[in-house]
Amino acid sequence: DGGPYRLLVVEDREANRQLLVRLLEALGAPPQGFEVREAANGLEAIQVWERWKPHLIWMDMRMPVMDGHEATQRIKSMPEGQSTVIIALTATAFEEDRETILLEGCDDFVRKPFRKEVLYDTLARHLGVSFVYEEREVGAVAPSAGASSVEALAAQPSDWLAELRAATIKADLNRMLALLEQIRGQDAGLAEALEGLAHDFEYKRILTLLEQAGGMM
Repeated sequence: DGGPYRLLVVEDREANRQLLVRLLEALGAPPQGFEVREAANGLEAIQVWERWKPHLIWMDMRMPVMDGHEATQRIKSMPEGQSTVIIALTATAFEEDRETILLEGCDDFVRKPFRKEVLYDTLARHLGVSFVYEEREVGAVAPSAGASSVEALAAQPSDWLAELRAATIKADLNRMLALLEQIRGQDAGLAEALEGLAHDFEYKRILTLLEQAGGMM
């Protein structure tokens, strides 16, 4: 309809809902970006859908009041609902569950915990949009209290640094994120900074930081 795309986030857990809203709003505001609204259960989702007709709905499958399965079936049973893209958010990995979700009318599904690039790729695929990722300055990554990322890295155990380097070379994102989780307690700023680079596929940038940190040790 020419205007910005309307996205609806349906998720009963507020922390999860806000994270998803933040990630979507980070893609930009109207007119080029997205309008984002939220609902806490399937019943609210139907009410928002009737009034606002979002182009795409991120639908959690397990919710109180009305779950995502029923809400999806109700929306898709209406003629106008056919053109609404519904992406299931599900913690399950079983084939039969995925099949059920698609048979109920969902157009696709994203497994929780979701990764930022998977969300963006799914959005791009279903709405036919493309994103230009901004180059992130190494100096701009969130440093730990007063120290640069390189200095903060140099303070980490050498075996942990070696593991992170190996995971980065293999581009093993899951292993990288698991390693970063290990240091979040001691240095949340560093963990978040490197997590941001990892999600943006800035592996080369991470290796450069690791190399510089190695030179300081």
